[in-house]
Amino acid sequence: MSRKKYTLQNMPFVVPTTDGKIIKEHFGKTSDGNSDISIAHMVAPAGWSEPFQTPEFDEFTFIIKGKKQFIIEDETVILEAGQSIKIEKNTRVQYSNPFKETCEYIAICTPAFSMDLVHRED
Repeated sequence: MSRKKYTLQNMPFVVPTTDGKIIKEHFGKTSDGNSDISIAHMVAPAGWSEPFQTPEFDEFTFIIKGKKQFIIEDETVILEAGQSIKIEKNTRVQYSNPFKETCEYIAICTPAFSMDLVHRED
């Protein structure tokens, strides 16, 4: 019997949060043990924000619905549905949704997202 050459993800890991954001990791360290890449479906409520961080991974974001604000070093960038961005590792960034509607997006990190690698400021 041959091994399947694909992995179907029907039960993503739902990351516990305290800020109203919904994070469903489909592939990555917590969902399937993959430390090379993480792929997550995110829903950020209106008014949501995270502290600044300087992660040790590249992060790609694709906006499905709504808008998301990025403060990348000293520049503010706003993405809308259908747009995407790559933020290189070791770049100081803050993610937020200061808008009136929910933002839905896909985040891909290489290597995989890890709290040990994100370096959030308090």
